[in-house]
Amino acid sequence: MIKKRSRLLPTPMLSVLLLIVWLMLQNSVAPGQLLLGAVLAIAIPMLTYRFWEPQPDLQKPWRLISYFLRVIMDIIIANLQVSLLILNPRAKFRPAFVHYPLELEEKFPITLLASTITLTPGTVSAYLTLDGRHLIIHALDVEDEQELIDEIRQRYERPLKEIFEC
Repeated sequence: MIKKRSRLLPTPMLSVLLLIVWLMLQNSVAPGQLLLGAVLAIAIPMLTYRFWEPQPDLQKPWRLISYFLRVIMDIIIANLQVSLLILNPRAKFRPAFVHYPLELEEKFPITLLASTITLTPGTVSAYLTLDGRHLIIHALDVEDEQELIDEIRQRYERPLKEIFEC
């Protein structure tokens, strides 16, 4: 669900993120830095919001944290799996392009899904079809295409669908 934007804070999550990044870059939480960071965190989104597409509302932020932790763990595990595959001289790669049918319809969650797939070693989101209904994924080692599709749907797409209620 997409709501109308507020004029003062058209993207509140971006404003919070900008403030945090500003304070981290300054390595200070002095009152002057807080004030300047707050001004930038409000001004930048106000000046740029016309260029942004409306984003779906984050319905379950705690679920997003668990999603983030799952992705981090999957990246670590996939790094180890790909390393073992590459270092094994007898390994037979089974690369494949997989047409992944999307349940998601909103652009932002689809982008998050494609980014998650690309961040996980051994897979790359190569293309979103023009109708927006399929991701073309290249995988380094695919034993069963349907198993890969089911794993992506269960581990990544359904949680994103729940987080953004789309």
